Amino acid sequence: MVGNILIYLGVVVFPTATCWAVLRIPRLIERWNRRRPPATSAVPVERLAADLRRVHRALVGLAPDAPVLRRRATCQAYDALLMQACRAVDVPQSLDAVPEGIERDVERLRVEEALRGAGLAIP
Repeated sequence: MVGNILIYLGVVVFPTATCWAVLRIPRLIERWNRRRPPATSAVPVERLAADLRRVHRALVGLAPDAPVLRRRATCQAYDALLMQACRAVDVPQSLDAVPEGIERDVERLRVEEALRGAGLAIP
């Protein structure tokens, strides 16, 4: 008789406790992450904006006969700075997911405008 009651309690309590734990664990993890201090950007936003302006000037100032390697490297440096700035001011971006070409140029323009809207002084 007692064995049957224990089996019944196990059948009823175990699934209920499991479902409760599955539903509660994400909230506990979120609460734990909120307790930790937010990770600060190693580079100040002002410095990122200055670097963006400098690299943008270098990108615009490239001669038409500049080596392709230099043009690509400057463009990649500019994209990396844009991604850092987006992380610093919490602007969504997908520069790293978009392939080279027109799509990336359009995403770059969108990100630049979003950063301007967030208050960054970039060209």
